[in-house]
Amino acid sequence: MISRIDLRGDALPEGPALRDLLPRADFDVQAALEKVRPICEAVHHRGDAALIDFAEKFDGVRLETVRVPAEALTDALAGLDPAVRAALEESIRRARLVHREQRRTTHTTQVVPGGSVTEKWVPVERVGLYAPGGRSVYPSSVVMNVVPAQEAGVESIALASPAQAEFGGLPHPTILAACALLGVDEVYAAGGATAVAMFAYGTESCPPANMVTGPGNIWVAAAKRYFTGKIGIDAEAGPTEIAILADAGADPVHVAADLISQAEHDPLAAAVLVTDSVELADAVEKELEPQVAATRHIEDRIVPALKGRQSAIVLVDGIEEGLKVVDAYGAEHLEIQTADAAAVADRVRNAGAIFIGPWAPVSLGDYAAGSNHVLPTGGCACHSSGLSVQSFLRGIHIVDYTKDALAEVAHHVVTLAEAEDLPAHGAAIKARFGWKVPESK
Repeated sequence: MISRIDLRGDALPEGPALRDLLPRADFDVQAALEKVRPICEAVHHRGDAALIDFAEKFDGVRLETVRVPAEALTDALAGLDPAVRAALEESIRRARLVHREQRRTTHTTQVVPGGSVTEKWVPVERVGLYAPGGRSVYPSSVVMNVVPAQEAGVESIALASPAQAEFGGLPHPTILAACALLGVDEVYAAGGATAVAMFAYGTESCPPANMVTGPGNIWVAAAKRYFTGKIGIDAEAGPTEIAILADAGADPVHVAADLISQAEHDPLAAAVLVTDSVELADAVEKELEPQVAATRHIEDRIVPALKGRQSAIVLVDGIEEGLKVVDAYGAEHLEIQTADAAAVADRVRNAGAIFIGPWAPVSLGDYAAGSNHVLPTGGCACHSSGLSVQSFLRGIHIVDYTKDALAEVAHHVVTLAEAEDLPAHGAAIKARFGWKVPESK
């Protein structure tokens, strides 16, 4: 059901050579880009009419309006299962606790007497958040996008999720209920690239946003790439992935369950076990069969994901080598199920989020750890972070110098300007002192 990659024996290669040996899904955003281009431009030129036409084409429902009526949000919350509401409220509470601590404060550095640089943090004015539909419904993604934006102080928050024919063209009612719980009342029935284009260009119903965040399929990723430079984005999210670094002491029941938990997202989802224990590898393979048989989404998601080229059991000589492998892989989710797991986790450099020990599975992080589950995929954890309050803030430097403070450093500024053959830069300093640079004190 899952392949093996044996990296034992020889010394592991470095950098790209090691990454090339590891499993990864085929995910060609560039090819998808050409297909989303006409969709995005149709939204640009035809606005709401294009959104309505695309909802009919892709979602099988003809909308009367793209914006979700306020009463639909109220009704969705009123009809929400009490247990689901309680779970969402706890997820929101924990997410707020964590994200509130991420807030930045204004800080002033006194560089010299009379000269200071202040860094202030200003939230993005308006953001468009995306909650996927399709194979599953993700109210948790509503929480993970909205909470950090709110805690950052974003004043204008809009959310889009695909229209659902089953619900009369509205997004899934659990999505709407999550929005209502969070106080988000600007919601649109738009999916995929059309939603990103709506936020980027604006339409009759939806003002343009400064930034778009949220997970999605390859069409969402391609649309984000298309608009990079016009709007801010969080990341080009690819298929979800889990890597588990485990030794002989790990419980194969837990490991198998965690691999399956990510495989059920999508047939391109990646499930990777890195271990120095052949016995554990054998036990996990044996355990996969009955656990897969006992769940849902078997043939359309889990089995293709586990059998795909993106999933594997990777055998290594020891945990030291295992650390090199998981750092090269840069997993979206990395579980450490080894002896002294916290110390091992402390040595990891590249991961979207790290889950320590047997009692912190990825599922906890998906819903109720308080952490954010919008994380870098496809190895991007080597240079990118998950969604946070910081994602919605911009740092602005405020430079405040007196005449004396400028005079003290003027000769250095002029010298560097001339070294770069930018004499007008130096002249801007000289002009303030009667074209004679003050001597340094």
